Amino acid sequence: MKFDVNKYREEFPIMNDKLVYLDSASTTQKPNSVINSISNFYKKSNANVHRGTYQIAEDATLQYENSRKIIAQFINAKNEEIVFTKSTTESINLIAYSLGFNFFNENDEILITEMEHHSNIIPWQIISKKFNLILKYIPLNNKGELDISNLSNLITNKTKLISITHMSNVLGSINPIEKIISIANIKNILTLIDAAQSISHIPIDVKKINCDYLVFSGHKIMGPTGVGILYGKNDLLNSMEPFLTGGHMIKDVSMDKSTYSLSPFKFEAGTPNIAQAIGLGEAIKFYKQYNYNHMHDYLHRLYLYLIENLQSIPEIKLYSYNKNNGPVISFSINGIHAYDVAKLLDTSRICIRAGHHCAQPILNKFNLESINRVSLYYYNTSEEIDLLRKNLLKIIKILS
Repeated sequence: MKFDVNKYREEFPIMNDKLVYLDSASTTQKPNSVINSISNFYKKSNANVHRGTYQIAEDATLQYENSRKIIAQFINAKNEEIVFTKSTTESINLIAYSLGFNFFNENDEILITEMEHHSNIIPWQIISKKFNLILKYIPLNNKGELDISNLSNLITNKTKLISITHMSNVLGSINPIEKIISIANIKNILTLIDAAQSISHIPIDVKKINCDYLVFSGHKIMGPTGVGILYGKNDLLNSMEPFLTGGHMIKDVSMDKSTYSLSPFKFEAGTPNIAQAIGLGEAIKFYKQYNYNHMHDYLHRLYLYLIENLQSIPEIKLYSYNKNNGPVISFSINGIHAYDVAKLLDTSRICIRAGHHCAQPILNKFNLESINRVSLYYYNTSEEIDLLRKNLLKIIKILS
C-alpha cells in the first residue's frame, strides 16, 4: 500500500495547528500513541522500577523492560546490551569516560572525523588530555564527504577506537560505516557509531554491521526527549567501569567496598527516565507500523523535490547536496544572515534551523559562522516545501 502522508500526519496533534515543521534533525514531533503512553503511565502506573513489590511498581517495571526489549529487537541486539541513558550525548560520554578508566594506555590513539557533532568530539578531547591520548581526525572534503582515501595511514598499531557519525546532522552525508567497521575489526579496533540522525532513516542491524557500540536519542525517532540508548556488545559492557554510581546499579555494598550489577543495570544508577523509556518503546512500535520502503521512497522523493526548489533560487548556495544523502540540507543566502532568514520564516510558522548546529568544524571547513538547515521527516509534504520556497523568495526580495 502506498504511503499516505495525510493519514500519517493525523497521528501528530501539533500538525493540526498549521505548523510547517522543517527541523526534524533537531527533534521529531510526537504521535498520539507516544503522548498517550507517557500520560497513561503517570495516570495508572507511576512507581519506581525494579524496587517495589506492589502491583503498580511491577506494572511500571514490566513496561520499562518491555521497552528495552522492543528497542533491542529494533536494532537486532540482546536485551542486556541496551542501556537507557538520557541522550546520545550522555551515551558517548559514558563510553569515553569508562574506557578512559580502564582501557586506554598513554599515547593510544582515538580516530574520529571532522564531520562529528560536538557530542562526539568534546568527550574525546577531554579524555585525550586527561589520559595523554592522541586524537586524530578523518578529514572532510570540499563536497562534504569523508575522505577515507588515507584511512590506512591514519590507523596505526596505537589506534584503539574509531568513533564516527553514521549520518551528518548538517550535511545529510551518509558515511560508509560498514567499510570502516570492517577495517577496524581486522585490526582489533573498537568502533562506536553515532546513529542519532540515521536511526529514523536507515535500517540498523548491529550484528550485521558488527560495531562494538551504537548510540542514539529517542527524540530523533518520535520518542520523548530525555531518553537515549547505548548499545554495546555484552562482554564489552561487563568489562567497563560504571559512569554513574549509586542506587540500583549495585550488587553489594559494604563499608569497605562495593560490587556492581551486570549490564545493563550497572550503567543505570538512580531512578531512570521511566516514562520517557516507555514512550520510546511506543515510538518504535509506531514507526514499525508503516512499511519502511514505502516511507523511505516517499521521503526520498520529497528530499529531491526540496533540492530542486532550493536550486531554483539563484541567491541560495547549497552545501553537500547529494541524491544519496539523508533528508537534511544546509544552505546560505548571499548577503542575508542565517538567523534573519529563520526568524522571518517563523513569522509564517515555518520552522527551520539557523546556527552552527553543534558542528563548528564542518562550518569552519566552508568558512561559515552560521548556516540555515532544512531537515525533513515522514510527516512533511510537498506543499510545505512550496511554502518554504515562496517565503524564501519574499525574504530575498525584502532584504537584498
